[in-house]
Amino acid sequence: MRREEMLALFPERMRDRWKKAADHAGRVQEIRMRAGHPAAVRIDRREKFVDAGGELVDRPPENADCTPEEISLLVRHLCQYSIYAYADEIRQGFMTIQGGHRVGLAGQVILEDGHRIRNLKYICYLNIRIAHQVIGVSDAVLPVLYGVDGSPYNTLLISPPGCGKTTMLRDLVRNFSNGSRYGHGLNVGVVDERSEIAGSYMGVAQNDVGIRTDILDGCPKREGMMMMVRSMAPQVLAVDELGTEGDIQAVRTASRCGCRLIATIHGSSLEEVKNKNYMRNVISEKLFQRYLVLTARDGRCGVEGIYDGDGNRM
Repeated sequence: MRREEMLALFPERMRDRWKKAADHAGRVQEIRMRAGHPAAVRIDRREKFVDAGGELVDRPPENADCTPEEISLLVRHLCQYSIYAYADEIRQGFMTIQGGHRVGLAGQVILEDGHRIRNLKYICYLNIRIAHQVIGVSDAVLPVLYGVDGSPYNTLLISPPGCGKTTMLRDLVRNFSNGSRYGHGLNVGVVDERSEIAGSYMGVAQNDVGIRTDILDGCPKREGMMMMVRSMAPQVLAVDELGTEGDIQAVRTASRCGCRLIATIHGSSLEEVKNKNYMRNVISEKLFQRYLVLTARDGRCGVEGIYDGDGNRM
């Protein structure tokens, strides 16, 4: 992200206060605003606060609290002053804006029929997660993700939150789609439930996910995987954050249809993932032939290890 792009996230009247933070735009990971509390910025995995003069400080400053009015103005600005156009996304608690950045929202929930979420109002909590595409981040692991026939292995990326699993997934999609010295380009179907892989804005991918990639944006994984298989005949199917038995069943079905799979899951190790109830059969069935474990050391994300389908470190 460039400095000007970060400043453009804010309405004109708020930009002076954010100029110092925007000087670090290329390293900003998220911006949090909470009514009644100072704004916080995460830079290189470290939290800073924004004081009344726009300086970045280590401790929460006094007299620099965000107001509900400021947050409301910012939400309207991010929606291009058309809340109605973003109503469906807001109902889910987040929206994707131009540039592929994801804005998380929280406030008072309005229920319909006593259980279905109809809308959010009085939005007083906001988290802008800045999308950073890292072209080439997956290049080093490509040699072990292809078989001798030039087809990619079914691969599961394992990572704690914030360690780059979506960034790695996005770049693998790009490489599988464009082709590389290890295999020819393939038709890739991305089921982008939270709009984080491709970062689509009005249906158009904001991130480079390759020339042979088709995207179902904002679609639940389970339904989306089946839709993609039926409609677009992908050779590779990519999804982020497997988390339910339904997701696993859809992955199995897609595999039986001849799709290669690339997916992510939360976890700090392969052993932790093995202990998830819905993953035990997947591991024993060897549905995935490669496990790529990511971690963060000294504030930097990286690959902790690569394992084969038997769980042996490579």
